[in-house]
Amino acid sequence: MKWYKKLYYGENARKVKYKIFGKIAKSRLTFDTFLIMLPSNKENLLDIMSADFLKQPYFKNKKVQDTIYVVGIAKGKEEALEVVRTIIDEVYQATKGFDIPKYLHFGNEKRM
Repeated sequence: MKWYKKLYYGENARKVKYKIFGKIAKSRLTFDTFLIMLPSNKENLLDIMSADFLKQPYFKNKKVQDTIYVVGIAKGKEEALEVVRTIIDEVYQATKGFDIPKYLHFGNEKRM
């Protein structure tokens, strides 16, 4: 899993970010924590996934992990939607478009 260097945080996630990283690294339950990721298909702008979803066996595969690009963290679904809106607004204001991977400099990397 790759993490964006200038990760976007929801207000509540920012307060407990180190706790979140520790739990994700140790594969522990991260109640109500959501990851905002680059899209898994061309139809989406971004993907939102519960951090606990990554505990499934499918995500233990190194090849799968290498295709996950986390760009934001939020506590709660509503906060995740706010973070997504912030990212999309920022990209549109800067580029007048919606190419989020290119704006975040992931444009040349292969995605899932």
